[in-house]
Amino acid sequence: MPVIESAFRPAWWLRGPHAQTLWPAMLRRRQALDVDWQRLELDDGDFLDLAWHGPEHAPVVMLLHGLEGSINSHYASGIMQALADTGFRVCLMHFRGCSGQPNRLPISYHSGKTDDPQRVAEHIAATTGAAPFAAVGISLGGNVLLKWLGELGHDHPLQRAVAVSVPFSLNEAAWRLEEGGSRFYKRHLMKSMKASYRRKFSTMPSPLDVDPDALDTFHAFDDAITAALHGFNGVDDYYARCSSRQFIPRIKIPTLILHARDDPFMYPKTVPPADEIPSTVTLELSLYGGHIGFVAGSLPWRAHYYAEARIAGWLAAERGK
Repeated sequence: MPVIESAFRPAWWLRGPHAQTLWPAMLRRRQALDVDWQRLELDDGDFLDLAWHGPEHAPVVMLLHGLEGSINSHYASGIMQALADTGFRVCLMHFRGCSGQPNRLPISYHSGKTDDPQRVAEHIAATTGAAPFAAVGISLGGNVLLKWLGELGHDHPLQRAVAVSVPFSLNEAAWRLEEGGSRFYKRHLMKSMKASYRRKFSTMPSPLDVDPDALDTFHAFDDAITAALHGFNGVDDYYARCSSRQFIPRIKIPTLILHARDDPFMYPKTVPPADEIPSTVTLELSLYGGHIGFVAGSLPWRAHYYAEARIAGWLAAERGK
């Protein structure tokens, strides 16, 4: 079946969607990783910073982080270590401007920018002698990954993929973040996005005549900045062309999508129905889990992070096929 019920059961002390979302982001202790850094110079004069972890000469898994994320995101080190423990070498690709240093060009990254992970996959193949075995995408990174998979179909360099907490419809996600407690996440993310814009254009002139502080919704920010910087005809064009849901039916490699029905970043109706899921894709749905939460365990100091264990276990099993 393309749609399955998840085995995840939330910790009794983290029942609600906001508790599941916020607890790991705010209270989880980050693991210290032995990381090898690499800067990939791009043909357009820009660069991507890659963070490597895991046994050398092992099959490579690419990791695509979420909006305004990095190796410091609460989920990153856990996923990287879980994959390393199951015999993979992980390459975390920082989207342009997300590694701590502003990128060189006026453009940045967005929810549909698939040429950069394609370039990283080509780099991995050229330098290791083999294309990456798989990729894992988290939130925005999951949207990018699913779009990339659908665009290339049978010609994709990956063999397997996993996407977690994906905003399948960018327009619906933007509206959802205007409602109720989800406005907390909107304020946090927009503050970070505005700071990134100001930091970037403190070192170069901006091609836009815009005051980011005057933009108070995702629709407004993506219309005035994201779409304008990246050649879209406004926010509606950007959301329509880059939302991943339309690309899922064209995915040709085995792919796992892990999603919680109570994700506060989107509506339950945003999740694609079974008739949109091809046989190559497994959509694993949980009643609970929030956004990139999926915290289980009997005690707070013995929390179990289901998503990272599920990612590593599923990819390890698929590698043996």
